Amino acid sequence: MSTKKLWGGRFQQQASEWVDQFGASISFDQLMADEDIEGSLAHVKMLKHTGILNGADVDKIVKGLEDLQTELHEGKLHFTVENEDIHMNIESLLTQKIGPVAGKLHTARSRNDQVATDFHLYLKNRLPKINDEITTLQKTLISLAEKNVETIMPGYTHLQHAQPISYGHYLMAYYQMFKRDKERFEFNMKHTDILPLGAAALAGTTFPIDREYTAKELGFSQVYANSLDAVSDRDFALEFLSNSSILMMHLSRFCEEISLWVSHEFKYLELSDGYTTGSSIMPQKKNPDMAELIRGKSGRVYGHLMGLLATMKSLPLAYNKDLQEDKEGVFDTVKTLLPSLRVFNGMLATAKPNIDRMKEATENDFSNATELADYLAAKGVPFRQAHGIVGQLVLKGIQTHQNLQDMSLEDLKKASPLIEKDVYHDLKSEVAVERRHSLGGTGFDQVKKQIADAKKELGIN
Repeated sequence: MSTKKLWGGRFQQQASEWVDQFGASISFDQLMADEDIEGSLAHVKMLKHTGILNGADVDKIVKGLEDLQTELHEGKLHFTVENEDIHMNIESLLTQKIGPVAGKLHTARSRNDQVATDFHLYLKNRLPKINDEITTLQKTLISLAEKNVETIMPGYTHLQHAQPISYGHYLMAYYQMFKRDKERFEFNMKHTDILPLGAAALAGTTFPIDREYTAKELGFSQVYANSLDAVSDRDFALEFLSNSSILMMHLSRFCEEISLWVSHEFKYLELSDGYTTGSSIMPQKKNPDMAELIRGKSGRVYGHLMGLLATMKSLPLAYNKDLQEDKEGVFDTVKTLLPSLRVFNGMLATAKPNIDRMKEATENDFSNATELADYLAAKGVPFRQAHGIVGQLVLKGIQTHQNLQDMSLEDLKKASPLIEKDVYHDLKSEVAVERRHSLGGTGFDQVKKQIADAKKELGIN
């Protein structure tokens, strides 16, 4: 029995249906149908431009592809496992529509450079959407920070109260993280914006193609300089998964803190009902499910990165069927990232900070201990000595259930005669925050500067 595959000229036996299903990729690479048609349109126009195909044939192919594109957008195209992948499915459908002339479309092209082109186009079309969502989140952070410059909260190290900070300052820390995420995706675009088409299977082609023409048609800024590299490179996909993993890590850290802060023990934030759920058994519960889901999905994205790294690590040049495994993880990551960013933005924008509770948490602790040490250092006491003096006062406060600001001046002077009445001003949490005006610090003026710089970066008036 001979095979009916488009590539089956030298084959005499048809594979079993279950083998075909195992080898087919149409179940997922149909997501690149638009990109496949787009790439084919550019390729066939180049074939006309170079005189490789005559105008009449090209016009038929272009019309057929454009009709398929319309049917795709209308949801009328149906793909089959028998045709394996999106490329063979489109070519088969085109052949049904315009006849054998459709076979000329594949002149000077291989599925190897075709699939690489589709994959580049897929990411090239979606990277800007991801950065747009990050920008929206950055704007939310700026807006919230602007409203909370003078909202005082505990800053933490080791999840222990460390020093009082501005809530606006905290929010702007995440602004900076997302800024770096955007920059990474922008650099990712540089490596995604390289066209593989024209590399053919691995060695280029004998036809007088014009790769620069095709690149211009598709909006690519450059072409691969080496045909082997063109069909085997997946660095751009690895960069995307790596960048996505870092972005999800940032979202996950934020979600972890939100999950802590909405708890009964913290009560720093209250989430909107629209981004929380209840319990099927406990009527009082208001669970931060969206934050938990985003935190959980970070592991999913990490897995895709590790999966593709493992796939790529031992591949010889040039194309290998292993590379069929490069797409599902990327597709799923795009599907995960975009809604995660949108949901997180909505959750954060509608969350209400408990301003009184946040400030109260800085007044019933020893997070102002560094202020007292700095106070003594400013009076000439070596900081290490000042640190020891304050440490003893903290120990006494723990034993007597007193905060530093509640101790009598007499007791403070016993620790150091340099302490005067003005120390009580310095021990106030809002003063501790306001005075930290070093560049990038939590002082109110510095937070306002961060916000102003961020607005300038994003073009916000």
